[in-house]
Amino acid sequence: MHLRSGQRLLDIGCGWGAMARFAAERYGVSVVGVTISEQQARLARELCHDLPVEIRLQDYRALNEPFDRVVSVGMFEHVGPRNYATFMQVVARCLVDNGLFLLHTIGGNRPTATTDPWIERYIFPNGVLPSPGQIARALEKVFVLVDWHNFGPDYDLTLMAWYRKFEAAWPALRSRYDERFHRMWRYYLLSCAGAFRARVNQLWQIVLSKEGIPQGYRAQR
Repeated sequence: MHLRSGQRLLDIGCGWGAMARFAAERYGVSVVGVTISEQQARLARELCHDLPVEIRLQDYRALNEPFDRVVSVGMFEHVGPRNYATFMQVVARCLVDNGLFLLHTIGGNRPTATTDPWIERYIFPNGVLPSPGQIARALEKVFVLVDWHNFGPDYDLTLMAWYRKFEAAWPALRSRYDERFHRMWRYYLLSCAGAFRARVNQLWQIVLSKEGIPQGYRAQR
């Protein structure tokens, strides 16, 4: 995102605040993070209390103020196909003319209106993976596509690392969670790793701007 000290960053779907804290701490930016989860908002505020970070319990669609940069990590999967265009329009409304928007999302190879029933029930209710075409149609007439990086195989490695850590921590967790919970998370982590390894699921980082980057954009790989 080419963050610089003094810039203002919007984090849409800020989760537990890790991205907001990293950006403020590492690059000296001020951050506004929005989430609709009360638990996430509370913990994110605790995590970022000593930094120029404001965490709001707010629907992103209500945002209407300028930011130098916008980022959204792992939230677009919950937007839904009917709202993709609205999402892009809200981001464009909040992004300054020479700003950059980084969209980080899991995606699929083709459009779908549903998700895996097991994932829907136990892990990500109301989640839908976007396709390249759906994203492209949503950003048309709103943004210039600056960079599109697909690093799905890396997520296979990440999921396997999470699986190993989960298994190593299970002896300390088993007094609080039953074996059904253990099986559920094993299945989730391993099946998702398999989906990325088979190239059924993808992981994208997409950089967008309103007017393009006249001097060019050098992506960090």
